[in-house]
Parts: sequence; structure tokens; C-alpha cells
Amino acid sequence: MLGNFSYHNPTKLYFGEDSLSYLKDELKNYGNNVLLVYGGGSIKKSGLYDEITAVLKECGKNVAEVSGVMPNPTAEKLREGVKTARENGSEFILAVGGGSVCDYSKAVSVSVHCDDDPWDKYYIRFEEPSCEIVPVGCILTMAGTGSEMNGGAVITNHEQHLKIGHVFGDDVMPKFSILNPRYTMTLPKYQMTAGIYDIMNHICEQYFSGEDDNTSDYISEGLMRGLIHASRIAVKDPQDYEARSNIMWTATWALNTLVSRGKSTDWMVHMLGQSVGAYTDATHGMTLAAVSLPYYRYIMPYGVKKFARFATEVWGISAEGKTDEQLAEAGLAAMESWMKELGLVMKISDLGVTDEMIEGIADGTIILDGGYKVLDRDEVVSVLKASM
Repeated sequence: MLGNFSYHNPTKLYFGEDSLSYLKDELKNYGNNVLLVYGGGSIKKSGLYDEITAVLKECGKNVAEVSGVMPNPTAEKLREGVKTARENGSEFILAVGGGSVCDYSKAVSVSVHCDDDPWDKYYIRFEEPSCEIVPVGCILTMAGTGSEMNGGAVITNHEQHLKIGHVFGDDVMPKFSILNPRYTMTLPKYQMTAGIYDIMNHICEQYFSGEDDNTSDYISEGLMRGLIHASRIAVKDPQDYEARSNIMWTATWALNTLVSRGKSTDWMVHMLGQSVGAYTDATHGMTLAAVSLPYYRYIMPYGVKKFARFATEVWGISAEGKTDEQLAEAGLAAMESWMKELGLVMKISDLGVTDEMIEGIADGTIILDGGYKVLDRDEVVSVLKASM
């Protein structure tokens, strides 16, 4: 491994069917005023809401609620949450939901005691918190984003047609996260498969960078192989606990900063996909799926050895008699076949993108320099057009 790095992850995880039983012990460590954050109400239908509020009541907590957090939480919704937290003197935020609810809660946590507008401070100026941070805990109901064990918080501004992620430091990471795979089993298949591809792409974004012999790459390959195996089982039988538990655990390790150590990392698929999402409000994992292959086929010649390794070590393609270029193309073809097997969206036009949006989506795409090829704006446009 090349370079220097540090690694620290302060989030405590409780995993498995009995994981909610630890909530009471964790709540003792935080203040009495709790902000309960959740999405569209599915936790009430499943009974999870009643279970959680019973624990909060037993612990003597004063509870304020922010409900209706959408899949792509907006700047307006963020300001609403900050207002509610301030009015109720919230000392702890309990996020119950998928990655969007967890992301949103972290964005609220760094904004409650900050005088600046959170969108301007964190998503336009990219400043770090300069005020007290309200601690966050997560109860996860969807696997995919890894938000339960990282500092990321993605927010959308529809007025500005921007969807931007800010990765905060250790102080913003959830203090604990409760991961019960059973909670993910009520998700529609579309959401499950979108989450699976989000996991895969998180790993790819880190894997497709660097040329050194890196332990992080070996870990990534194992995670990808395991995810592919479990995904095929889960698509056929969404109630298979073992498969769903492996998917959930892989999602956490895909983006808790472990496999990024020693890597420059790419993240251009996310930049492209998030800009598409800012225009369409489409499901995050599907925006990634729709732009991935055109992007990877474009940069593949600049990192052909890693793409060839991807073919042999992840997809099990024999290298015998093949050039690196042939292997690389075969690996991407294998990934494309798997994506179609899962039923992922393969074109941004199927997500609502029109030709007239392309220039604006390109303008909203942040260009990063950690991958094998740094794109210019014209190349971003080309990749977007190839994704149509």
C-alpha cells in the first residue's frame, strides 16, 4: 500500500434480529429531549414506530418528531428539521429509516446550533461545523447507502437543480446504529435492488483508483463477490434472511471508510448520478446504475489493468488467451448482465431525463480528480448522452 492515512470509526453497531433491545442502554447516554426522524410512515405500518416510541417513553424521553423525510431530502426539509429541533431543545436525534433519513439527520445535527443557512454553509461553501453538534443514532430500515456508519449527508436543492453530498468528520458519524435485516424485508423490490447497486457502486468508486498492490482492493473484491452472490438469492426470494443480512452488512462495510484507505478514490459515477437526481428526483441507486457503464467504458482504457483484474477476481473470467483490454471489456459485460438480471434501470432517459436537460445536468456535475481519467465538461456531456 502506498501513501499515509489514518483510520478511525467511532460508530458502534448492533446487528441482528435482537439488535433493538440495545436501544434502551444507548439512550441512557444522551439528553432527555429527543428528535425522532423518519420517512413516509412505513415504520408505523410495520409496528416499528410503536416499538421505538415505547422504549423512548420507558426511558423518560421528551420526544419531538420530524416525519415525511423524502428519499432525496431537500434543503427546505432540512430547514424545517432544524427549526423543530431548536424549538424543542433537542439534545439527541434518533433517525429511523433508510440512508436518506440518516443523511438528513446528520445534516440537521450540524445545523441546530449554527447561525448560518445550512445549505450555504455546508453544500455551497463546503465549510465544516463550527458549532455544537447534536449526536445522532440510527435504526436502519434499508440497506444501501452505508450512512449508518459514515459522516455523509446528501441534500437536494430543487430550486438550484443541485444534489450535493458533504462528508463530515468523525464527530458527525452516528454514535450507534441498529441493524436488523428483518426491517429491510418490507421494501419493494425496486428499492431493494436500487440499494444493492448503490452498495456495488460504493465499492467500485473506491476500487477503480490507484495501481499499487493494495490490501483495500482485496477486501473490496471479497465484498463485491459476496454481494453478487447474495443479491441473486435475494432477488429470487426477498425473504431470505441470510441473503438480506449479508447485503446489509456489506452495505455498511462498503462505505464506512475502510476500503478507501490508501486509495485516491473516484466518485464520478456519484457526481453524475446525483446531478441526474437533482433534475429527476429519481431513486439514487437507479441514477448510479444508469450512468455507470457508459462512464466505466469511457475511462477503462486509462485504467485497463484494474478493469482486467475486476474481470478475473470479481466475475471469475479466465485470463487465458485474453489481452487486458479483452478481459476489461468482458468484466464490464458481466457486470451489465448482472445489472439486467437484477432489473436495474440502465438509461437515464428511463428516469425522466430529456435531451434538453443534458447541459444543465452537466453544469451541476462536480468534477473530481481521483480516478483514472479527469473528465472535462465536454466529456461529462458525452457520458451523459451515452447514458440516454
